Amino acid sequence: MPLFKRNPFGHYLFIKKWLIRILGIISHGRYRKFNSLQIEGSEILRNLPDRKVLFISNHQTYFADVAAMLHVFNAALKGRDDNIKNIGYIWNPKLNVYYVAAGETMRSGILPKIFAYTGSVSIDRTWRAAGKDVNRQVKNSDISNIGKAIEDGWVITFPQGTTTPFKPIRRGTAHIIKTYKPVVVPIVIDGFRRSFDKKGLSIKRKNVLQSMVIKEPLDIDYDNEAIDEIVTKIEYAIEQHPSFLKVLSPEQADEYLKEEEELNKKREFWSK
Repeated sequence: MPLFKRNPFGHYLFIKKWLIRILGIISHGRYRKFNSLQIEGSEILRNLPDRKVLFISNHQTYFADVAAMLHVFNAALKGRDDNIKNIGYIWNPKLNVYYVAAGETMRSGILPKIFAYTGSVSIDRTWRAAGKDVNRQVKNSDISNIGKAIEDGWVITFPQGTTTPFKPIRRGTAHIIKTYKPVVVPIVIDGFRRSFDKKGLSIKRKNVLQSMVIKEPLDIDYDNEAIDEIVTKIEYAIEQHPSFLKVLSPEQADEYLKEEEELNKKREFWSK
């Protein structure tokens, strides 16, 4: 790899590689030592094309979710079967992996800016800003940047746009799928909100079983399926359709939602 080669966003790949190596080493124990990450579906990752892949997932913390996915992706591509043992896989990471993130989060401090260099495609949310509800137009540049990332490699997105469970899927994700026609791979995660703080930086509880299930790519008729149909497929694929609440007992559901409400009240932004 040429020393000064850049990706489509102007980031030097050798800098990105070293940041992923360093942050990977630092974060590895969070999924192997303090807590245990159970993985299913590593073989699916090895069968994916090198580019034009969109991962859709539920969201539980700002940073720990993506960090875990980067570990799992790279471990799987180096032949690990549903585990991230032997961190040697991080030495030559896949560099064309990106993740969609809120611009205000990624611009609000030195650490987020460092994280952003590892692959963030930062967008301005149209429905939320500085902890308040807003209503503003989608920026065409945000859509084109997501498209640019999809054309170049693998992109992780959280179509609910929030870490609060069972919130509606943002229709913009379905529009992106119809426009760029990527392979769409669902991921379902659990245990992260119990083991980490809201940001996903501090360990809140040890000995928590975290899980990540990578599912088979969705069967989508890009030309003929309506936006609402794709949205419904996403809801079921990442297990965020309201019907999944019925799996919990009334007491569990009530406790779960109360816990989320309390976490949101305590939400702290990097700018504070």
